[in-house]
Amino acid sequence: MQAQMGAVEKKLQAEGFTLLGRHLPKGLQAGGVVLVTDSAMLQAIRASGGSGIVAAAIRVGVQRDGRVSYTTPEYWYRAYLRQAYPQAEAAARSVQARLTKALGTGASFGGDVPADRLANYQYMTSMERFDSFRAELRAFGSFDEALQMVRKGLANGVGTTAKVYEVVMADRKLAVFGVAMNDAARGEGWWVGKLGAAGQEHMAALPYEIFIVDNKVYSLPGRYRIALAWPSLSMSEFMNIRYAPDVILKTMNQLADVQETRPGD
Repeated sequence: MQAQMGAVEKKLQAEGFTLLGRHLPKGLQAGGVVLVTDSAMLQAIRASGGSGIVAAAIRVGVQRDGRVSYTTPEYWYRAYLRQAYPQAEAAARSVQARLTKALGTGASFGGDVPADRLANYQYMTSMERFDSFRAELRAFGSFDEALQMVRKGLANGVGTTAKVYEVVMADRKLAVFGVAMNDAARGEGWWVGKLGAAGQEHMAALPYEIFIVDNKVYSLPGRYRIALAWPSLSMSEFMNIRYAPDVILKTMNQLADVQETRPGD
């Protein structure tokens, strides 16, 4: 597996991508994820600012049988950059062309959601969108304080986590971290595994992210982030992982050192 991922990394580097990290999800035996980024796309994200920082990583799933898949640039950038996507479209098309050159067309990834719906995507009316107020975890006194807290939590393995990658734009007060959720009973292997073959085919959706904008720490709600990555799942399949969004939120709250409020407090 390491050799296969290394071969993919060399192809990506040859096309100008910068390596961010590798991810071998605990509890999933099908393969791993190579994470890279692109200088032109980072410039577009820097210019747009805000929560678009969550789009910094480009993800390539590597299966043990040699198959690759990657997060379709247009689909994910339209969803994450939203109104800023037109300014980033040239960079997104360049990313797509170079991914195709390096790895081929890859497996279909991202679903058939119409392009004009992605900026305000939600799986159904009762579920959160990208800009849901539920994404905010905690406000700190400053960007540096928030950054130190998240870094410390990941370094200490809070919530049975580990850092996969980080992208920090300190001058813009923006940061994003890829979070490996390694708990054997309630980590990413638990809920992705419950999705069967469909879950592991979209392994490039991993790892989950926690991100910082100014002095606030955020994590996209699971009912948005999982639905975006696996939009073809049926409602019964979503119900099979109905506890995953709450487990993810609890983990991200631990990284942000959010104190749980008990009844009567």
